[in-house]
Amino acid sequence: MSAAPDYAPQIPRHPAKVGLIGAGSIARTGHLQAYAKWGIPVVAIASRTAASARQLATEFGIPRVHESVADLLDDPEVEVVDIATGPTGRADLIEAAIDAGKHVLAQKPLSVDEGELPRLHALILRAHERGLRFAVNQNARWSPAWRLATLLVRRGDIGEVVGVTHLHDKPLPPLAGTPFDDIPHMLLADYLVHWIDITRCWLEGADVVAVAAHDSRVPAQPADARSPWHADVSIQASTGASAAIRVVGDARASTGGCPFWIHGTEGTIRGSVLLGSDRLELDRDGTRTSFELEGQWFPDGFAGSMGELLTAVVEGREPENSAAHVLASVRLGLAAVASAESAGAPQRPAGLTLTRSLIREDRFA
Repeated sequence: MSAAPDYAPQIPRHPAKVGLIGAGSIARTGHLQAYAKWGIPVVAIASRTAASARQLATEFGIPRVHESVADLLDDPEVEVVDIATGPTGRADLIEAAIDAGKHVLAQKPLSVDEGELPRLHALILRAHERGLRFAVNQNARWSPAWRLATLLVRRGDIGEVVGVTHLHDKPLPPLAGTPFDDIPHMLLADYLVHWIDITRCWLEGADVVAVAAHDSRVPAQPADARSPWHADVSIQASTGASAAIRVVGDARASTGGCPFWIHGTEGTIRGSVLLGSDRLELDRDGTRTSFELEGQWFPDGFAGSMGELLTAVVEGREPENSAAHVLASVRLGLAAVASAESAGAPQRPAGLTLTRSLIREDRFA
């Protein structure tokens, strides 16, 4: 078997300078931890709460705190804008950044509103026409086990993908009393976005035939936890391949993780992510090969996502996590929510092709 592909984050020798919008917990524990570890320069920050921005600036050595987003976008040293905010109002920030001539990394989920897709299509084209790169922080694509699995699938190590399966064998994060609990079908609309996105990466080249999803409350779920704690998603592809994602609830286990399987016509990939469960194995031709993994989803996945954008800027190409590419994941997630709203009735999104072709104007017509 050939050597394992390099799955580590790729950071240019001289990366563009980053301005961060948002000073919440994800900025501290994800974005800035990763950027500090991997040498990604953050030169400015702005947030709705200036005190939070100043605190992060002090903690991570960010030289400038801007009083407003407009001031940050006017900063000539900022070349890339990292938008680490919630979905509400994010399209406005993306548009302002593109109009200011900045490359953009937008937090996921890119959108939870189907009515916003035409505007995002227009912003993708506007950025492309101006030579700007517009990417999405799908950081789980660079979780070590998932990233290496993606590269093995692309290399053809298991032949053609037949099926993808994800299970959750771990507790849910705290949800009751948080803003996440206010999101209808929260597991489908937000939490599982990463699992839906990585699955579409492993099904590249297929058309989506149907998406079905269901969510429900589980035994002993607290009354103040409004959003269902169980969810499952099923995806059928034109090639005959299928995918399943399942969260049973707030699992009780002394150890845990999120195991996954990618079955192919010539072999199988088995692995897991999160809670220290990270592992990956290739089973082919009677031989099982285990890979020694380095790094973690948090924070290294965040470095991978930003690093891919920064590398694309240097190389003058579209990033793998471009907004044009991620829109297929958005449409899958929206179809899952629509199915749950319809008591699990399959949704058949028209023209949803899981392609690696990134910018084509006719896709946005």
